Amino acid sequence: MTQGAGQGPAMRTDTLRDFRVPVTEPAAYAASTGHPGEAPVYGEYPAYYDDGTPAVPPQPGYAPAPAAPPATPPAAPPASHPVHATSHTPEDDDFEGYTPTHRDLPIIGRGALGGPGDTVQVQYVPQEAAADGPGPLYVVGDVHGYLDELVTELHAQGLIDAERRWSAGNARLWFLGDFTDRGPDGIGVIDLVMRLSAEAAAAGGYCKALMGNHELLLIGAKRFGDTPVVSGAGTATFQAAWLLNGGQRSDMERLQDVHLQWMSRLDAAVLEEGHLLLHSDTTAYLDYGDSIEDVNDTIHELLNRGDADITWDLFRKFTKRFAFRDEGTGPQAVRELLDTYGGSRVVHGHSPIPYLLGEVGTEDGDESRGPEAVDGPHVYAEGLAIAMDGGVTMAGKLLVVQLPLND
Repeated sequence: MTQGAGQGPAMRTDTLRDFRVPVTEPAAYAASTGHPGEAPVYGEYPAYYDDGTPAVPPQPGYAPAPAAPPATPPAAPPASHPVHATSHTPEDDDFEGYTPTHRDLPIIGRGALGGPGDTVQVQYVPQEAAADGPGPLYVVGDVHGYLDELVTELHAQGLIDAERRWSAGNARLWFLGDFTDRGPDGIGVIDLVMRLSAEAAAAGGYCKALMGNHELLLIGAKRFGDTPVVSGAGTATFQAAWLLNGGQRSDMERLQDVHLQWMSRLDAAVLEEGHLLLHSDTTAYLDYGDSIEDVNDTIHELLNRGDADITWDLFRKFTKRFAFRDEGTGPQAVRELLDTYGGSRVVHGHSPIPYLLGEVGTEDGDESRGPEAVDGPHVYAEGLAIAMDGGVTMAGKLLVVQLPLND
């Protein structure tokens, strides 16, 4: 399938503001939220620094969502797939959790990283695979609908040819999730990945993908639409959250059952040659099992119940971020995942590298380095974590790299 392929290059502004996707269709938003005339707000990203102070002052016309009425919690998963308790407190959930009424990711520049050098950009040198073993291993960061950029990077790495066909033999390719939203052709991206999966398998390699929070968001928007769900800031809907987070009408119009089935079957975690591959930089995975198999089985089972509140809770948890960033607690959070699931490093997408580095300037345009300065993955948390989201939605780079890194 090549549906949507061949569209022209995406038009992006020269500022960072295209990372914030406002509601551009107030009527649709009002219909989905039940709040006619409410000013657009920005979704997905918490609006507070680590010390709890607001990163962005209240904006004119901004109002928090009304308090949610008491609600019956979603049904627990069956005993065969227990949801594991963690040490997170309700306050942690309030800070890290998703709410559609928060402003987006804050500007980081007040020592949140603990000082320079906590996150290190590395230049990587591809490693040669053994001739008699499996092919080289590659990972791809968040794509977010930027099909042309993806094709360019895959071709540059020799993974596809000029006709967008698999050309890497027994190479192994993993996508870290978030195929749609914000960019112009999310369905075209999914179609390409699905086709490459078949072509790579026929050539003796493979092309596989993990589930990101935007896959959960698109599934929820399609399945549940305007069905109310209880969020941390009141009643919300998947439709409203999808629009707030860059949902593209053209993607929804072209979304087919085969795409939904493919997304709903994606795994959430995998271990490859000592690399624990995840979408999100969060310890929320620990809530779903003590092994990778348990995590994937539990998430599949919960998602396929077809329950809006359960799906929302999955989406909310996998929208958490920055668990590995803090100088004091980040390395321990990574070690907790590695001790549970194996591996020596976590490789993740989800949180754009410019925000992890604090190199994104201020609202008034005061910036020293921006997303365009990112040209490779970043190693941080005492060398235990590799970030792969180069910030393509922010005029940054879509990253396709070979593992292991030679850093």
